Amino acid sequence: MTDATNALELVRKLDAATGAFEQWSRLEPADRAPFLEAIASALEEAAPKLVAIADEETSLGETRLRNEMVRTVFQLRLFAEMVTRGEYLGATIDRADPAWPMGPRPDLRRVLEPLGPVLVFSASNFPFAFSVAGGDTASALAAGCPVVVKAHSGHPRLSAATAEVVQQALRSTGAPEGLFDVVFGTEAGRKAIVDPRVKAGAFTGSTEAGRALFDLASGRPEPIPFFGELGSVNPVFVTEAAAERRGPAIVSEFVGSFTLGAGQFCTKPGILLVPASAKLVDELPGTVPDTPLTLLNERIRTSYASTVRELRDTAGVRVLVSGDQDGADQSPTVLCTTSADLLRDPEALIREVFGPTALVVEYAAESELLEVAKAIDGQLTASIQGEDDDTIAAELIRLLAAKAGRVLWNQWPTGVSVTYAQQHGGPYPATTAPATTSVGTEAIHRFLRPVAYQGVPQHLLPPALRDANPLSVPQRVS
Repeated sequence: MTDATNALELVRKLDAATGAFEQWSRLEPADRAPFLEAIASALEEAAPKLVAIADEETSLGETRLRNEMVRTVFQLRLFAEMVTRGEYLGATIDRADPAWPMGPRPDLRRVLEPLGPVLVFSASNFPFAFSVAGGDTASALAAGCPVVVKAHSGHPRLSAATAEVVQQALRSTGAPEGLFDVVFGTEAGRKAIVDPRVKAGAFTGSTEAGRALFDLASGRPEPIPFFGELGSVNPVFVTEAAAERRGPAIVSEFVGSFTLGAGQFCTKPGILLVPASAKLVDELPGTVPDTPLTLLNERIRTSYASTVRELRDTAGVRVLVSGDQDGADQSPTVLCTTSADLLRDPEALIREVFGPTALVVEYAAESELLEVAKAIDGQLTASIQGEDDDTIAAELIRLLAAKAGRVLWNQWPTGVSVTYAQQHGGPYPATTAPATTSVGTEAIHRFLRPVAYQGVPQHLLPPALRDANPLSVPQRVS
């Protein structure tokens, strides 16, 4: 069913999730791994059917969608591996010490424990990897939290079909009833985020929608953590030396990156800063394809066309490549301005355009890169195309590290590897929780909270904190 979830059905699903938490959270971490593996295997088996539905609803193409399914399955298995090892628990033991310099220390033991049912809002642009069975769902389940997914309106049939696959996999492995479910409709999402049974929220989407949900989550009688991944322009800073030595290659790679996936990646490089002296803007028109690109849905097409018109009509902006914004499909657009104009009106010019449009900014002096780095707001990524002997590089990296979750050197941001050191987050408005990531193994920590046990007898402690260490998890002792 893809009809909007009514109030009574929402209550039933949230009640079931609360009941499932009592069982799921008490499982030893390694015992959750087979359930995650079962979901991964079931998705692999159902992939041909699910990819076909996804392509019908999103027009992203079978190749892209098959690769995204691989990523989705990998995420689940990576978290299964992680909970089996158990180091994410952060088990820390400080044994009693009467000679502790601050005075006698009691026996203190700290471990991370699951928050409770998590509400996940699916993304439009990644119908597998950031959707029903995506990274938020995988990391929350791994942490010991039941999940209720608010399906995205852009792919409702796929959401229902994916949810059915996940639920069948969990039933076949004896999972608690209500461990995973899905709801449909904007109103169901709004009601769920303020329901006292929900203990955390995760979202990927627009700044406007994400901020509205964040405010609801924060304004509850019992505020809850809300992990929103919102907007980002992902600026790219090209030094004078890099432009001189490999300018045409940089331009070509930039075009490939900002048009990838029809410019519908949250890590799309939306701004390219180049030295005016290099005349790289003359290179751009010949490298931008006029191939029509299909956006995800009509709502996104309408918003894209409106945003491009506003940006194009801003003082100081000129058109380098005039793409089509009003047809059924869109061809890439490239706009141009100067760093002086950008610094005069950063709010108007430093803005995310969800689609195949980018802004090239010419600077007169390399020091202007530092001024722009200071002016930008929070970003998922910031990239530098530079040379090892650039004298500006160290200061530029320092400034960008204060503004972005991931700083890239001579690489492009539109690939987000699922791994241990990944950081997919950043200061607001890139996210609502800059200390966390929504990609990689560290994502599990969003759905955990620390609990310290003081003076508790061994047999009453969580197994991860016992001296005998029955779970064989890493422990930091005294």
